[in-house]
Amino acid sequence: MEKGHISVQTENIFPIIKKFLYSDQEIFLRELVANATDATSKLKTLSSRGEIDGDLGELTIDIILDKDAKTLTIRDRGIGMSEAEVKKYLNQVAFSSAESFLKKYKDDASIIGHFGLGFYSAFMVADKVEVVTKSYKKSVKPVRWVCDGNPEYEIENTKKEFRGTDVILHISKDSEEFLDKNRIENLLKKYCKFLPFPIRFGTRTETEWEGEGEDRKSKEIEVENIINDVAPLWKNSPTNIEDEEYKKFYKVLYPYSADPLFWIHLNIDYPFNLTGILYFPKLNNSLEVQKNKIQLYSNQVYVTDDVKEIVPEFLTLLHGVIDSPDIPLNVSRSYLQSDSNVKKITSYITKKVAEKLNSLFKDDRKEFEAKWNEISVFVKYGMISEEKFYDRAEKFALLKNVNDEYFTFEEYNDKIKANQTDKDGKVIHLYTNNKDEHYSYINSAKEAGYDVLEFDTVIDNHFIQQLEYKLKDVSFVRVDADTVDNLVRTDEVKESVLSDKEQEKVKGIFEKVVNEKGSTIELKALSPNDHPVVLTKPEFMRRMKEMQQLQGMGMGDFPDSYNVVVNTNHPLVAEKLIKMKGEDKREQFADYLRKLAMLNQNMLKGEDLSKFIEKSLEYAG
Repeated sequence: MEKGHISVQTENIFPIIKKFLYSDQEIFLRELVANATDATSKLKTLSSRGEIDGDLGELTIDIILDKDAKTLTIRDRGIGMSEAEVKKYLNQVAFSSAESFLKKYKDDASIIGHFGLGFYSAFMVADKVEVVTKSYKKSVKPVRWVCDGNPEYEIENTKKEFRGTDVILHISKDSEEFLDKNRIENLLKKYCKFLPFPIRFGTRTETEWEGEGEDRKSKEIEVENIINDVAPLWKNSPTNIEDEEYKKFYKVLYPYSADPLFWIHLNIDYPFNLTGILYFPKLNNSLEVQKNKIQLYSNQVYVTDDVKEIVPEFLTLLHGVIDSPDIPLNVSRSYLQSDSNVKKITSYITKKVAEKLNSLFKDDRKEFEAKWNEISVFVKYGMISEEKFYDRAEKFALLKNVNDEYFTFEEYNDKIKANQTDKDGKVIHLYTNNKDEHYSYINSAKEAGYDVLEFDTVIDNHFIQQLEYKLKDVSFVRVDADTVDNLVRTDEVKESVLSDKEQEKVKGIFEKVVNEKGSTIELKALSPNDHPVVLTKPEFMRRMKEMQQLQGMGMGDFPDSYNVVVNTNHPLVAEKLIKMKGEDKREQFADYLRKLAMLNQNMLKGEDLSKFIEKSLEYAG
């Protein structure tokens, strides 16, 4: 037996390794299985070059748990090592890699993947590590190497029947969670589900059926517990894959999700290497729930689902898999953000997504329109956050009106510009964010010959502002806003049936009952068929409040103000209110009409609503 001392430049490196990124202790298993995969791949490469004679035999990688002995073994049947190679790769190369990695990044908590820590990640969970290895070269003797978490090691010749390497971890007391069968199986499924060689973790029980009809019987049998799919769908050519296979694979990734709307198969090998499948899920208005569902792999080894440095923010709403050996994974996020390959990959994915959406729009517009409600949040998010995506999406992004009709930006502008251009020459896009609450306003707008759009997603406030910035001479106005009146043409202006003196009297009555800070009273000669009192909200102030709410900020100095528009041509105002005897009666009735308008806006709550109902019963009686 030979004893030696690993050259250590970093003081107490083993305790640092053991505690390094403690919350990510579990990555040791990924690192060691990835090493076993690499050793197996090298063997296949040598065989393909004719450097190994005969059949390679089984290439399965075994994970062996011995709870009594408190060991976890990762066994491969790969290339193996000689004594000289053990000294080189374990005592020098691997250790040097771990040492330099820790020197550079031990204070940086933002490292993606942590690849590069490699073999010595074993000491995160083990207080002793054994390596028993036999080289593929038949003349080379098997070797056993042992290290107990100090710079000293032992190495000796040993016996080993089959080619390959066993890494035996003697699990430390504070890491005994990794002696739990379910814990290990879950980690293997997380990190190793798509590795290119079978990963076997003992056996599992399956039900087997025998016989037919009444004689049909079941029995439990033990089968190999193979964790992974060695040929995941994204590695196959898209031309050979049926739609049902894509849907089935989606269910493997996200077992409890509804079927995806459609998908994009990524497959490029120049100027960088990238494969993967990105799915468009059925989105709802909760953006955060949908994020971080893209899984990043490096040569089929799972790395992370935090991919915001690799794909633009809006693309994190997609689900699926990206696999690329060209993304550096043992570096800080700030390096990733400036890496040229990452930038190319980001640009490529954005382009492919836009091309897919555009082709769907052009090939089958009706089908695209049917999916628009599901994908509109995604498209709008992209148009807000990515300039290049906006330029591409302008061709296929849609506006939907309250009649469930769909238009491109250009089509909609052509539809409304003759009838909805204000005195300043701006084309006014009327919209609602709640068809039920704005029912009467929408009807009034329709009766005036106007069209009303529907914007009811969580990011529509941002999207509207983006469109106002991008589209020339366009303004978006909510259907209950005060600025809707700018659309009224001079030939449609009506005269009030009340005299100037009577109008002053009506205004004075309402001024006594409207006491909300920032609210105003305005008399208008509307149609007798319009409501007696209509509440409108200042568009600018309302938007500022909604933007603050969306960003989680307080209301600040923005009051909940509104404009009280009194229709002087309505019989309840022009005949009943004006002729009422008694100041108190007039004020109560004016307040009743105002609260009727508030009820129409869903603004009447609690005690006020209860009193309003009582007052309604009085009038009815």
